[in-house]
Parts: sequence; C-alpha cells; structure tokens
Amino acid sequence: MPLSRVQPQDYAILLAAKVATVRELMAPFSAPEPEVHASTPVGFRLRAEFRLWHDDDDLNYVMFRREEPRTPVVVNDFIIADDRIQYLMPLLREKLIAHSILRYKIFQVEFLVSLSGDVMLTLIYHRKLDQAWDSAAQQLATALQTDSNTVCIVGRSRKQKRVIGEDFVRETLPILGTDYHYRQYEQSFSQPNGQVNIRMIEWACKHATAMSGDLLELYCGNGNFTLPLSRHFDSVIATELSKVSIKAVRINLEENRIDNVQVVRLSAEEVTQAMNNERPFRRLANMPKPLSEFDLGTLFVDPPRAGLDEQTVSMANRFDRIFYVSCNPQTLAQNLHVLCDSHHIKQFALFDQFPYTDHMECGVLLQKN
Repeated sequence: MPLSRVQPQDYAILLAAKVATVRELMAPFSAPEPEVHASTPVGFRLRAEFRLWHDDDDLNYVMFRREEPRTPVVVNDFIIADDRIQYLMPLLREKLIAHSILRYKIFQVEFLVSLSGDVMLTLIYHRKLDQAWDSAAQQLATALQTDSNTVCIVGRSRKQKRVIGEDFVRETLPILGTDYHYRQYEQSFSQPNGQVNIRMIEWACKHATAMSGDLLELYCGNGNFTLPLSRHFDSVIATELSKVSIKAVRINLEENRIDNVQVVRLSAEEVTQAMNNERPFRRLANMPKPLSEFDLGTLFVDPPRAGLDEQTVSMANRFDRIFYVSCNPQTLAQNLHVLCDSHHIKQFALFDQFPYTDHMECGVLLQKN
C-alpha cells in the first residue's frame, strides 16, 4: 500500500467507494444490504514490518513501491500503526544505530502488539546470532520497556531463533460481555486490525446464537473464532494445517477452560476427503466418536485469499448453514457461484480490516434452500 494513500480526512469517502464495489460484485447473489463495520482511520494496525536500510552510519525503516522495487522509500511516520508501534519506531531505530552488535547485518524488523498491551519485536539478520547478541538484546528489551509494557524480542537468522522473554503476545478480546484470552505467536497469522476483528467475531456469534448441533470449522488458526463460537454449539471440530496455529489453539482452549472443541491438524482438502470417506486419517483417531456421528449442520470457513478449492466447495453444499469469512471478495464471489445453487445469503457484512487499500473483509451466512 503506498503511504500516499493514507488520507484520514478522506476515510469515509474511500470506505464508501469500497463498499459500493463489493456490493456490485455481490449483486448476482441477491445479497441483502450489508452491515458495514468501519475501522478507526489511524492507529489500527497491531502489526507492521519494515526493511532496514543501511546508509553508512545511518539506518532507516524503508518500504518499496511495486513500480520501483529496488528504490527504498524511507518511512518516518506510520500513522496507521497502533500507538505503541509508533512510539517504539524512533526509539528502536536510535538504539540499533547506537549498538554495533544489534545493528550488524540486520535487514528487517517486525512489530507485533496486542490490544491487551503486550509488545514483541522480531529482528531479522543476515548473520549468525550468538551470546553477545543475546546480551545486547536483553539490554534493548529493558531500555524499551515502559511502566505499562514489557517488550519481548525475537532474533532470527538462517536456521536460528533466539528469544528474549516470550515468542508470543497475549491478547484478550471482549466478545459480547465475555473475555477470551489468546496467545498470538511470532510470525504466525493473527488479525491485524484488533477492533474490527472483535466486530467480526461478534457478528458471527450473534448469528450463531439460535443454532444447534455441532460445528465444523476449517482454517481455525489460533482459535480466533473458535473460542467464542464454541459456546453456541454442542461440539466444535476445528481444523488447521499450521503446526504453530495448532499449538496456539490448543493452549488457548485450555487457558479459557473450553472443553467441547476437538482440534485436528488437517488441511481443508484432507477434511473434505475425510467427510467423503475417501481415506482414513490417523489424526482423527483420538476423536471421542467417528466424524460421521457428529451432528454437523453448520460449517465455518475463513480461507486464505485463494478461497475454497472446488472439492471443498462441493463438500460445503451439504451443510444447512455456512459461515464464510473472506479476505478476498473476488474469490468469495467465485465460490458463491456454486454455493448459491443450493444456498441463499441470509446475512451479509463488510469489515474494513485494511483501510486505504482495495481489500475488504466480507462475512456471509448462507442458509440451505
């Protein structure tokens, strides 16, 4: 995203234009008028990453334009980031410039904060990290710490990961009067716009309130939707392929004392094969009962930008209700061309996770005809 597009005074106009574009895209499916959930115009991103550009004794955060991928653009201000990231950026740059061990062959930095106040920095290098780096990083963490925030630091280089503090941030999300606690691990997926993420989860939970039976969830991640949705179903089967996310969701379920969720490490394609009885999976052996004996009337999917593959879309058609959260309206529309042969869109919502970009997060609830 070109930083020149960040014009907070025009946010409402830009959002209206995006809404109009998605509304037109969804018109063939007779979608109801969407609920639109706006973002705050500034300070909304909980994560940010920058290349670091060495220029003699100077060091700067930079980005690159698509049309000029080799020309660095220095980033002095990043007003779309959370206030803590904006606060830390100049301080970190100053400390890196002043400390030769921390600065030597560093080429990227990643910031991750939570609404709850946790802060983590990932410093990435083109060299091997050693005890001297550990000592310097510990001093850096102490120097950046404030009365309200402890700073954790992760150092990465080829085949290396060194951790000062923890390699995750803790998050607490208030969802319809209940607090849910999460671990969000370094370099694993988490929603970048925390406040809009809360609105997304609450939208799903409100429409799940009157549902019954069991839920199958694909792409569950760290349990972002899984934890709050679990209270609305008898059982949840939550599936995910990423090992880090599987670790996170299991810890998050335990910390929230949720015991009606079965977590299985399977891709969406493998879940489809299991649902179609095409092949057995040992990873399903620890389930309390066979997959076929669950009352799976509701499906929840939050796929990557590519959307659902053809076989998974076909499998989805058998469910009475489908929650589909999409970060790509184009691939959502492609999938709806098939899903709307058997279902109709009962609820439709738009969530502006990424202001000043063309991206729009969509939520649809499909009901079987």
